[in-house]
Amino acid sequence: MKSRVLRIHPKDNVLVALQDLKQGETITFEDKVYTLTEDIPAKHKFFTQDMNLQDEIYMYGVLVGKAQYPIPVGSIMNTQNTKHAVEPYTYRPYQYDWQAPDVSKFAGSTFNGYWRSDGRVGTANYWLFVPTVFCENRNLDVIKEAMHNELGYTVTDKYKRFTHSLIRYYEQGEDITNVDFSADSTAPSERYFKNIDGIKFLNHQGGCGGIRQDAAVLSKLLAAYADHPNVAGVTVLSLGCQNLQVADFQKDLLERNPGFDKPLFIFEQQQSQSEEQLIKEAIKQTFAGLIEANKLARSPAPISKLVLGVKCGGSDGFSGISANPAVGYTSDLLVGLGGTVLLAEFPELCGAEQQLIDRTKDEQAAKKFIKLMGAYSAAAEQAGSGFHMNPSPGNIKDGLITDAIKSNGAAKKGGTSPVEDVLDYTEQAIKPGLNLVCTPGNDVEATTGKAASGATLILFTTGLGTPTGNPICPTIKVSTNKELTRRMSDIIDIDTGPVIDGEKTIEQMGEDILAYCIKAASGEITPKAVLLNQDDFIPWKRGVSL
Repeated sequence: MKSRVLRIHPKDNVLVALQDLKQGETITFEDKVYTLTEDIPAKHKFFTQDMNLQDEIYMYGVLVGKAQYPIPVGSIMNTQNTKHAVEPYTYRPYQYDWQAPDVSKFAGSTFNGYWRSDGRVGTANYWLFVPTVFCENRNLDVIKEAMHNELGYTVTDKYKRFTHSLIRYYEQGEDITNVDFSADSTAPSERYFKNIDGIKFLNHQGGCGGIRQDAAVLSKLLAAYADHPNVAGVTVLSLGCQNLQVADFQKDLLERNPGFDKPLFIFEQQQSQSEEQLIKEAIKQTFAGLIEANKLARSPAPISKLVLGVKCGGSDGFSGISANPAVGYTSDLLVGLGGTVLLAEFPELCGAEQQLIDRTKDEQAAKKFIKLMGAYSAAAEQAGSGFHMNPSPGNIKDGLITDAIKSNGAAKKGGTSPVEDVLDYTEQAIKPGLNLVCTPGNDVEATTGKAASGATLILFTTGLGTPTGNPICPTIKVSTNKELTRRMSDIIDIDTGPVIDGEKTIEQMGEDILAYCIKAASGEITPKAVLLNQDDFIPWKRGVSL
């Protein structure tokens, strides 16, 4: 039978409601009886003891807040009676002992990916258009409309047909408010190039204006995307006079990969005869590049070649109980198989720092993590904010009252394996195992950064629902609860609601997720974000973004 409440760690002095509980109900848990002083919605917490002013509140076995006034046992935790609080953290010599999970179920398994000349393996085969400055965004949009429509990559035809139908009904004098167009089931166009999974466009607002450091960071980011194993070739559009010069991009590209050998076509508008000539030449040369890139087919690769980014967004009170721990077990399985996992979102590791430091093998890497976290936190506070202001209204409404609660639940995505390396924004993961990557918590900025560090798949957990994807890294949506999966089935790929209902264990769910990842990496399953062309890309300017 489904449990009504959950204590995550023996040290916790709050219980999590797994279903709606009513005021006056008595809850028996571990031989103790609690009478609820008010309604406790599912995902929220109530106190298991009377709390006095400044008493410490524990969840996940760590400090997550302090009481702001006396709170009777059985009361709900909320933003009025609880304020964010965390323990200080410091470097301690590595003594972490980790036992990898049983990976025998996946031993010898492979996925069908795209091998690159340097030995890396992509889970997709994309052609990439890169503007060095926002002035070229319109030209990219024109090229996108032309090539997507003609080569079978558009997903907007049904909306065009919908608009045409509205026009027709209006011209016939029909009342369009009652017309049902939901039956449109026309299949999408077939791709002309069967081995090209998409043509992607990195529209952005950078490259000029702002400060020169912004252009420098953007250059490294664009170079990282061009070098990504999911990318077959690159077309660069430049204006000519911008801060981010083509030469800077090329320099960063070769510094990242001295052996870079993909097709790279560069067009500079201020050196062209006309806009029309520029666009036609870019399309023509790209088409020739696509012909060659299409000759590469998927072939078997060991699972150790997977680089998995783990991310949460639109989080709720179940995120740290179902989806994130299940993804964490997937992470541990992949590490046990020799693969690589990227855990980022530094504002959402606030309160989990000491655990991660203690798991970091290399002293230099541990101290790098401390330095990056400290600088990020100080910058947020200097701007009049702070990590404590990270939870969104949606997070709070669904039970994530403090950033420490949100962060300790978010950290579960990284599993329990040792931390092999710590990477700053755009740095490439070169060590197998768990890597920490400095990015904001913001959904798109974080996924953008994970792909830059080499993620070839992203597992994205959500409790409230978010359509976020990435242009070059297939993004798999993992729901924390069945209700969300039912309500937003068009964006959800995997449901971990059975964990909440007691139908599956964390371990079973984690194995299911890895099995799905292998199919997605092989092109056997297409994640919803990919089907929708959810190509979100936001460069981080290294300012304060939580």
